[in-house]
Amino acid sequence: MNGPRVLISGYYGFGNLGDEALLDVIVSRLRAAYPGGSIDVLSADPAATAARLGVESTPRADLGAVRRAIDRADVVLSGGGGLLQNVTSLRSLLYYAGIVRTATRAHKRTMIFAQSIGPLDVFGRAVVRACCGGVTAATVRDESSRRLLASLLPKVRVERTADPVFLFRPDEAPLDLAAEGLAGSGPLVVVSARRWQHNEATISLLAAAVDRLANEHGAQVAFIPLGGAPDADVSTSVIRRAKSAPLLLPEMTLGQAAQIIGRASLVIGMRLHALIIAARLGVPFCAVPYDPKVSALLADLRYPLPPLFVPGDKAPAKDVIARVDDAWRRRAELAAHLQSVMAETEQLAQRNFDVLDEVVTHDTP
Repeated sequence: MNGPRVLISGYYGFGNLGDEALLDVIVSRLRAAYPGGSIDVLSADPAATAARLGVESTPRADLGAVRRAIDRADVVLSGGGGLLQNVTSLRSLLYYAGIVRTATRAHKRTMIFAQSIGPLDVFGRAVVRACCGGVTAATVRDESSRRLLASLLPKVRVERTADPVFLFRPDEAPLDLAAEGLAGSGPLVVVSARRWQHNEATISLLAAAVDRLANEHGAQVAFIPLGGAPDADVSTSVIRRAKSAPLLLPEMTLGQAAQIIGRASLVIGMRLHALIIAARLGVPFCAVPYDPKVSALLADLRYPLPPLFVPGDKAPAKDVIARVDDAWRRRAELAAHLQSVMAETEQLAQRNFDVLDEVVTHDTP
C-alpha cells in the first residue's frame, strides 16, 4: 500500500538553520514512518530544498502552485515554527492561516504541527478562529500556546508537545575547532544573536556580557549566525561594541553549529533553536527572550535561571553582568537540570509524530 502524500507549510527555504533543522527532522521521520509516501515542501527556494532533502518542493509565493499542491496532498502540515502570529506581519498570518483554510475546505486531513501560537491581537485571533477550526488535530510546543489555541478552537483537540528539534541528531563528521579559530585554552562561550526591536540597547548589553565572560572568567566567545547574514550583521555590531575580542564564526550547517554548542561551557541565546540545541546537549544557557516562545521554552523546561535580560526592559548593564556571573557559577547545577528533564522533553517532541500518525490514519471527512 502506498503511503500518504504530505504537504509541509512553514518558514522554509530562507536559510534559517533552526527552521531548516525542523524540516530535516520532519522529513526524516516521515520517511521512516511512511517509506511508500511522498513529501512536498512549500519553500522560498524550492530548487535548493528539493536538492538538499530529495523531496518535491513547490514555490510558496506562487499561490496557484500552492493550491495545486494542496489538491494533490493527502495530509497538509502547518508547521513547525511560529507561524500563527501577527507580530511579524498581518500578511504572514493571513498566508499561513489561508493555507490551513484552503486545505480544510478541500477536505484534506490538516494538522497544526509543533507550532508556537501568538502573539495575536484581536484581529489575529479572529483570523485563526475563522481559518483553522476545521483542522484534524493540533500540537503546540509550549503550554501557553496550548491555552491560547484551545481557547480559539474549542472543538479541536490541542496537545502540548515540544519542538521536534529536540530529536535532532547531527551526523556531520567531527569538526576541527582549531580550523574555526577556536583553539584557545580557555572555556568556550557561544552566542546566538539576532536583530529585533530595541536593537541598540540589546547590542550594548550583549557586549557587556561578552566582555565580562572574557575578562573575568577567561572565556573565548564565539558568535554563531544561525539566521544567516542578518544574524552575522548584528553579531558584528556586538563584536565592534565589545572591548574584548570575540569571534564571528562563518555560516555553517546546524549539525556543525551543534558540535560547537556541545563543546561550550555556556550559551547566550536569542535564537530559540540555539537554546533548544544547548538544552538537548546539556549545555547551560542564558536566554534573551525577544519573543514569548523563548520565555515559554524556559517555563516548559522549568529552567532555574532567569533571562539574562528582556529586550526593551532597560536592564542596567550591572544587572546583566551579575546574571552572567550567576550563570557561570551555577553551570554544573544548570547542566544537571537540563539532563534531568531531557527524557521527558524528547518524549513530548516524539508525540508530534504520534499525533501525525493518528491524522494519517484518520478517515477523510
